[in-house]
Amino acid sequence: MDHTLSDGAPLHVDITDTDKWAIRTFLAPLRAWTSPKFYGLDNIPEGAALLVGNHTLYGGIDVPLLAEEVLRTRGRIMRGLAENVLIGTPGVRHLIQRFGSVRGTRANCRALFANDDLVLVFPGGGREAVRRKNEKYVLKWDGRTGFARMAIEAGVPILPTAMIGIDDALDIVMDADHPVLKPVKAIAERLGARWELAPPLVRGVGPTAIPRPERFYFSIGEPIETKAWQDNPNIDAAAAELSLLVRKAVEEEINFLLAERDRDPGRTLWGRLRGL
Repeated sequence: MDHTLSDGAPLHVDITDTDKWAIRTFLAPLRAWTSPKFYGLDNIPEGAALLVGNHTLYGGIDVPLLAEEVLRTRGRIMRGLAENVLIGTPGVRHLIQRFGSVRGTRANCRALFANDDLVLVFPGGGREAVRRKNEKYVLKWDGRTGFARMAIEAGVPILPTAMIGIDDALDIVMDADHPVLKPVKAIAERLGARWELAPPLVRGVGPTAIPRPERFYFSIGEPIETKAWQDNPNIDAAAAELSLLVRKAVEEEINFLLAERDRDPGRTLWGRLRGL
């Protein structure tokens, strides 16, 4: 069977010591600013597995911290299933492919599972990342079951994954549904743009878009074995049932992190400095 990946992405990714130093150095300011906490990394098994998580605001600010921590503590590279818009952008495509991400297709997912990789997917996609004012930490999966189907077919465990923090560090000033933007929306839609993916206008430190130094929290829950669903002759029904179970598990991980955040005196930079 051919296990090559699309778009010229490498099937085997080698992260050298120099790469690790560069990643650690690049992320050092963000790590210092957010002082992240990680839970459940020991739940990551050997061999192929699927991390299924929630997209936070803008979708890419916090993920590198989790990827670096998993690489450092577990020695594993997270192979992200990236949005088409990212893969379609030269420069961005080559950068994220260099560190393991690939276009989010079923063929690529199968190839990564066959390669015993640790795959990361966000069923909510871009729409979950460009959230509206009333959607903080809300899953926008809209009945998506493809990730569950792939896990069932490959017989790999699913790891419910949660991330919180950036949604607390930025306030949405104006989102894509704001009445003021109706004229812009009409023009964008006439031009064929996907207005539902328009990013919100945010405010962080003062009037700037610099995130406030809120702590980031990450959690990986216990594996959900998928082999029990392989005996179901109706793969669509099996995938729908498993998807609902995983959604509930991710929501439980989010609620766990919210509770940890609420009782953490070091949630804010001021709290962390007082703790010193």
